[in-house]
Amino acid sequence: MNDNKTWPQAGRERLIVPQPVGTVGTDLPDYRAEIMAKVDEKHVLMMGDNPALPRMPDKPRLQDFFNLRMNPSTRKHLLESARRAMDDGREDKVVLACLLHDITNACLIRTDHGYWAAQLIAPYVDAEVAWAVKYHQALRYTPDPAVGYEYPELYRELFGADYEPPAYIKKDAEYAMQHEWYMTSRLVTIYDIYFFDDLDKPVAIEDFDDLIARNFRQPEAGLGYDDSPTAHMWRTMIWPNNFL
Repeated sequence: MNDNKTWPQAGRERLIVPQPVGTVGTDLPDYRAEIMAKVDEKHVLMMGDNPALPRMPDKPRLQDFFNLRMNPSTRKHLLESARRAMDDGREDKVVLACLLHDITNACLIRTDHGYWAAQLIAPYVDAEVAWAVKYHQALRYTPDPAVGYEYPELYRELFGADYEPPAYIKKDAEYAMQHEWYMTSRLVTIYDIYFFDDLDKPVAIEDFDDLIARNFRQPEAGLGYDDSPTAHMWRTMIWPNNFL
């Protein structure tokens, strides 16, 4: 990481316009016009590295996104889920899927997070891992007592006891339960619980360096700069406040 690089737009106040996807349908005011009206030679719209965020390395790796972009609670959840799967002797594909299943919740978008996360990681992981991450979202709503999975009590608290998932979730869950990779994704849902302080010691992403080296294709140019179909999604996490 080059901490000696100059920050972009130096000497001017950088203005951040909230992303539309985060404010549409809420009672939050639309600040776009108000912020745009402030633009002058001393005020510019945010582009490039935000000095309020840790600077990403020139060639970011998966571990850098865990350490420098993820919100702490989701990062902890992912690390603990993967650690439990690893401690239980699960195969690499299951552990990696547990490590990545909520990756977009942590630093991109929560809505349809399983689908977003699967698309984000697909160029870099085995197809079974991406599949498991995608379908864990639908399977999370779908009990299977035969393998010890019940509908989460947490969902009743968060969404209401009468909440019914939409038709596409039910359809995808039905499809997934008949698929050869079903148990890979189902195990993600089984480890998709919050252990909080139940583990014997804190877990760091570096504990999974060997797993990642074996199973995640880190691009030489760095995530976001490798011209993959999802490079733009990684760049959005590098520069989450860019106006364009």
